[in-house]
Amino acid sequence: MKANHLINSKSIYLQQHAYNPVEWYPWSKEALEKAKLENKPILVSIGYSACHWCHVMERESFEAKDVAKLMNAHFICIKIDREERPDLDNIYMEAVQVMGLQGGWPLNVFLLPNQKPFYGGTYFSKEQWIQVLSGVAQAFSQQYDDLVKSAEGFGQSIERSVIGKYGLKKGKSKFFPETIRQIAKDLIGKIDPVWGGMKRVPKFPMPVIWSFLLDMAILDDHEDLGEKVCFTLEKMAMGGIYDHLGGGFCRYSVDGEWFAPHFEKMLYDNGQLLSLYSKAYQYSANALFREKITETISWLLNDMCGPEMGFYSALDADSDGEEGRFYTWTFSELKDLLGDDLNWFCQLYGIKEQGNWEAGKNILYQTLPYVEVGENFGFTQEALLSKLREVKLKLKVKRESRTRPGLDDKIISGWNGWVIKGLCDAYLALGEEEIRNTAVRTGNFIWHHMVIENELYRSYKGGQAYTPAFLEDYAAVIQSFISLYKISFDSFWLRRAELLAQRVLRNFHDEEDEMFYFNDPKIEKLIANKKELFDNVIPSSNSVMARNLHQLGLYLYNDTYLAQAKSMLQLVSDMLIKEPDFLANWASFYLEQSVPTAEIVIAGKEASTLGLSFQKTYHPNIIIAAEVKTTDVLPILADKVGGKTTFYVCFNKTCKQPVETIDAAIRQLPKLPNT
Repeated sequence: MKANHLINSKSIYLQQHAYNPVEWYPWSKEALEKAKLENKPILVSIGYSACHWCHVMERESFEAKDVAKLMNAHFICIKIDREERPDLDNIYMEAVQVMGLQGGWPLNVFLLPNQKPFYGGTYFSKEQWIQVLSGVAQAFSQQYDDLVKSAEGFGQSIERSVIGKYGLKKGKSKFFPETIRQIAKDLIGKIDPVWGGMKRVPKFPMPVIWSFLLDMAILDDHEDLGEKVCFTLEKMAMGGIYDHLGGGFCRYSVDGEWFAPHFEKMLYDNGQLLSLYSKAYQYSANALFREKITETISWLLNDMCGPEMGFYSALDADSDGEEGRFYTWTFSELKDLLGDDLNWFCQLYGIKEQGNWEAGKNILYQTLPYVEVGENFGFTQEALLSKLREVKLKLKVKRESRTRPGLDDKIISGWNGWVIKGLCDAYLALGEEEIRNTAVRTGNFIWHHMVIENELYRSYKGGQAYTPAFLEDYAAVIQSFISLYKISFDSFWLRRAELLAQRVLRNFHDEEDEMFYFNDPKIEKLIANKKELFDNVIPSSNSVMARNLHQLGLYLYNDTYLAQAKSMLQLVSDMLIKEPDFLANWASFYLEQSVPTAEIVIAGKEASTLGLSFQKTYHPNIIIAAEVKTTDVLPILADKVGGKTTFYVCFNKTCKQPVETIDAAIRQLPKLPNT
């Protein structure tokens, strides 16, 4: 079959459509000019390689010659990988939502030749899709003026400023402990007391919410809240959303019990969850958390890591055209493989002879703690875990004989940033040197292969970096470089972070509201330059960037950075009080402003070693610096040098009495004040 215009794309998702009979184009000047020249509407279809319903729609519609004939006759058809172009996905997802429709993927949007949307939707069956195509083609031919009017209205809505859209107000408001306590209380009231997580179906892990609540529990001495966070993490770790054989978390569960996952595995989820479980392990010493940290790192290294130490993007939900086929088991398969170990294994993972899921299949779903299953079968917990390791290895070997889910092997800088931070936090929690080495190698990979003349690129594949990075990427990579400094005390990580931050300030900043655009407006003219405010499965790029500027400002004594970060938080403060569910990373920053941030400096011969020892316990809302022999003395270290090892705990450049032990320094750390 003849290939279409996607054949030279690096994206696996676009390559998957390269032999469709649809005359697909990538998003390009050629396709956009062709629409204007031929005066045809543009069909933009957006998805990603691990998307189950994207595959379904391709099989049903985009591979069908009769459908392709209709599409090719009336439309300029453009395929977009949302992971390569999240800026376009943001614009057209909002357009569909403005139309009063529910968003999702695949996202199919119809545009005028000037790129303005007038109609759209998500998945359509073949019959529905043919009706939509025919109806839109007829409307474009016979009711063009009405479509133009609709498109103008949608375009104006998309182009509205965040101040106008959300009623935000600039101000110099202060940050009050009682406010952040109320925000936490609102979130606590939405926790599912039976299964953990939020009271929503489907259930997404939402690590940003639990990270905020864990910090709140520590800084407000709220032990009950800490227990609630750990309860949620236990339920997730035991659930079917977690891959009990290979490690790593799936994107979400379709139910409220963490049981049946949507089986795709995304890099950004696992990077964030690695951070969260590492901090929770430091807080609770829960052995289950340590197990999940270790297994998830093994999965990242075994299945997701490229030869240059960049991590790949995603694993598909499907294999052999069936969702979850790689991960699920029939009772007869397990019976043949496990022999005498069958009974305890079935109790541990809720295995049923008729299957616990669809079509007689079983999802591994831990129903009881290890100790309880061991007691039920006369084993110690240690003996059970030993048996479990042997059984898991046996099942993994069998599983490897199956068709593996598709791997999206493009490397995305921002998603790697989340993994680097996760590895840094895991190193602090577990102290294993190889984890630190992995984090450093991946950080160096990004700097040397995905940063060119201080400009970050989003994607990397086949030895080439491509697509200029978005704010999401800059924010996550800057954050990861700050984390790398905290585990190495090599100042060049902060200098690299600063260089990227300066580019963000030059190219992405909007002086009107002090926020940053998601895309760099200087690179490509789009119908709207969007700003990302809401924290979702990935924290919003503006909230991450604000916290980055706050930390860099403290390290580098840069008051401009500190003022910028503060003004961003002040702009969203009123909205944060009303909608904390989707502003949890902003809530974390509000908490940091309410405490305030401790600036810890360790000077002396053992500064680096003691700096790592200090961080073996998780302390939210600190920055930490250690004196090392370097020609680049950071501003925060400039006046704190000496022979005898000394701890300085400072706030806003003013230090408490220097002390000589970790315990004494910890006693100087602040808590959320009572009012």
